[in-house]
Amino acid sequence: MQAMHPTTKLYRLLALFGNLALLAWIVLWQMSLSPHPHISSTTLAIAWAIPLLLPLPGILVGKPYTHAWANFVLMLYFLHAFTLLYVDNGERWLAVVELLLTTAAFSGNILYARARGKELGLKLKRLSKVEKEEQARFESHEH
Repeated sequence: MQAMHPTTKLYRLLALFGNLALLAWIVLWQMSLSPHPHISSTTLAIAWAIPLLLPLPGILVGKPYTHAWANFVLMLYFLHAFTLLYVDNGERWLAVVELLLTTAAFSGNILYARARGKELGLKLKRLSKVEKEEQARFESHEH
């Protein structure tokens, strides 16, 4: 495996910190900081943790692609935090921490995926090139 540039390592650490800290924060929040009065805290902690656990194996081994798609999962936590900031005075500080950790995870994921992808020679084709290839493939099937 190709060595990692120091900046890429820093991005990886940010991504690991953000993802793992967010996971821990969500579980801590649901289990003890502000448990739901009518639903089992354990059930809620597991339900809120599952989306973060899906990309975790790939994040732990440093797969750039997994870091990139994990950001789609993080959108749930962005929306949750922003919603609570707007509607819930009682959990506002919890939402601020969630937002900060989600932002750290998101930033670390995207910066790491981009830097490591470049180091490994992984490239996404430009959309115009993909469109031209698809058009050529479509036109070749017409004849």
